[in-house]
Amino acid sequence: MKELIIGSHVSFKSADQLVGSVKETISYGANTFMFYTGAPQNTNRAKIDDNLTMEAYKLMKEHNIALENVIVHAPYIINLANTEKLDSYNFAIDFLKQEIDRCESLGMTKLVLHPGSSVKLSKEIGIKNIIDGLNKVLTKDQKVIILLETMAGKGSEIGSSFEEIKQIIDGVTLNDKLGVCLDTCHISDAGYDITNFDAVLDEFDKIIGLNKLMCIHVNDSKNPMGAHKDRHDNFGFGLLGFDNLINVVYNKRIENIPKILETPYVDGDSKRMFPPYKFEIAMIRNKKFNPNLLEEIRAYYK
Repeated sequence: MKELIIGSHVSFKSADQLVGSVKETISYGANTFMFYTGAPQNTNRAKIDDNLTMEAYKLMKEHNIALENVIVHAPYIINLANTEKLDSYNFAIDFLKQEIDRCESLGMTKLVLHPGSSVKLSKEIGIKNIIDGLNKVLTKDQKVIILLETMAGKGSEIGSSFEEIKQIIDGVTLNDKLGVCLDTCHISDAGYDITNFDAVLDEFDKIIGLNKLMCIHVNDSKNPMGAHKDRHDNFGFGLLGFDNLINVVYNKRIENIPKILETPYVDGDSKRMFPPYKFEIAMIRNKKFNPNLLEEIRAYYK
């Protein structure tokens, strides 16, 4: 049996950059990770320090973390679906280009992107705007693959159906530079039945092609299937449930694909929040649900 490729979202701070991300990953007992190259909600970005990057590579090699399995997430502020304010749309295009350049500087090859929200425009126009934006962003020489994330369908979000993702991919000229990141919380909220994950994969394969699936965000959901709300829950503590999520994680058809946790931090005393990933990853590796997990996390970080 192949080793599970499992990790979580980790921080990337200006002081230690990728080194800090790798150290956090190691502390969770993970063998991959996902990070933002700066705050997801703004455009502040520190210059990439090549010395820190090389130091991080050395650490990754020592701990069997494969560079090709590491995921970067583009900031939420990039919205290619809406052109009501052309300045904002053009800024989103330019900023996404910069994010791709930063990925290239770090040696990263996978960049997850929320397709965008059409806001007051129709979905059809929103999809056309995304296609136009990606056609302006992508270049034939780039090594970075943009992974369009499956969305919950909250508000005017685009990408809540495999058909919408496929429409974007088909419309983009250099679509060999595109892949997909499937989020378990999002697709359940969008109406896909996680309890029969093989059927979901069959549908994905028929519409998009499993060769395009390059990352799985493994999140439980606070909402029932089809709720279109996008509220993540801790692994096994939401309405998707432990067994269903374990079946996703250990599905042989996606064993070569990185699995990334974006589950919520656990609230503690004095309004402190604790990362659950070390404990969730251990539980996933054990394949046994721990109903006391959240209390154990609070006790550990006290």
